[in-house]
Formats: sequence, C-alpha cells, structure tokens
Amino acid sequence: MSDYFQYGETELEFLKKKDKKLKAVIEQIGMIKRSVNPDLFSSIIKIIIGQQISTKAQETIWARLQEKVGMVNAENIDSLSDETLQGIGISFRKVSYIKNFTLKVRSNEFDIEALKNQTDDEVIQALSSLKGIGEWTAEMLMIFSMQRKDILSYGDLAIIRGLRMLYRHKEVSKERFQKYKKRYAPYGSIASLYLWAIAGGAIEGLEDPILK
Repeated sequence: MSDYFQYGETELEFLKKKDKKLKAVIEQIGMIKRSVNPDLFSSIIKIIIGQQISTKAQETIWARLQEKVGMVNAENIDSLSDETLQGIGISFRKVSYIKNFTLKVRSNEFDIEALKNQTDDEVIQALSSLKGIGEWTAEMLMIFSMQRKDILSYGDLAIIRGLRMLYRHKEVSKERFQKYKKRYAPYGSIASLYLWAIAGGAIEGLEDPILK
C-alpha cells in the first residue's frame, strides 16, 4: 500500500526562514503529496527500472511488472525469465541488475532489512556495492521508501534543473550544490520535493536559464 511522504509545518517553516526564494515557491505550491512505498525490495526494483527514463515510462513498465507477478518480491522476480522482463520494456542491462540484486537478496548475501538501521552514508555504500546500483538509486530509496528527511541528490538532473530555475544559475557546480544542501539541512528531502515541482513546470513563467 502506498502512503505519502510525511512532512509538515515544522519542516516548511524551517525552509521558509532559511531561503526567501524557496519560501515564495512553498507558499505558491502548498503541500506536495508524493507517494512512498515502505517495502525496500520492490522500491529498489522500481528505482532501477526508472534509471535514466521518464517517470511516465517508469510507471508504465512498473504497472506491467505488477500485472505479471502480482506482488513484487524476490521469489516472484526470480521466477521470471530475462526474456519476460525484457518483454515488458526493461532493458537488457537493467534486467541483469534486477536479477543480480534479487539473487543476492534471496541467498541472504545482501541483508536488505539492515539498511533501515544504517546512516545515509552507510546505505549509499551498501547499495553501491551492488551491480547497477549507485548513489542516485540509494538516494531515491532513502526518500521514497525510507522517508529520510535530508536527501538532496546531486546526481538527479531534475533537482539540478530546479536549482538552476529557482536561483537563476546557468550551471550548478558541486560547490554551489553543497551550499544549498547545507542551507536546507536537515530537511533536504522536503526541499527536493519543491525543486522537482519547479523542474516539472509548477511555477508559471519560471524558465531554465540554460535554455536562454
């Protein structure tokens, strides 16, 4: 069952005090409802599917996968052939990542439940040891499954676009990014929700300076 990312006035008031431009955006958009899935295994599969494709394409493939297996768990994914997974639109490379991850979870070589008690850096380190899973995938898991509150992803193109649009930057260097990450802490994930909304066109008339 899906729920929504939990946050409220405490986080919003903090961010509004820290940043005038973000304050204006928060007041214009209001609360953002983003679905979360507390099940770590199926969340990782969905995030792997979503690597480097649009959210719409990800949702389409995800719906096909759910149709095939009902419940997205290690046992059911293991029972599908590579061809079946490719047949629903998952690339050859991603199929190998999914199968490799599934095998490690099923054999207890990778303890997925242990992630819950690890720090953000430890989660990134543990998941990055797996084939095809890197920092971005770990960061998305921490937001959309674990509901960790201080994740701002430098590897997320829409987050970078949102920062460019909000602060009128032609480019967002790692140093500049770190400045914002520090400013939003400890509520980077909540800032991320608004940056994604900005990147998606939620604020009329706000364009990406890179396109000018």
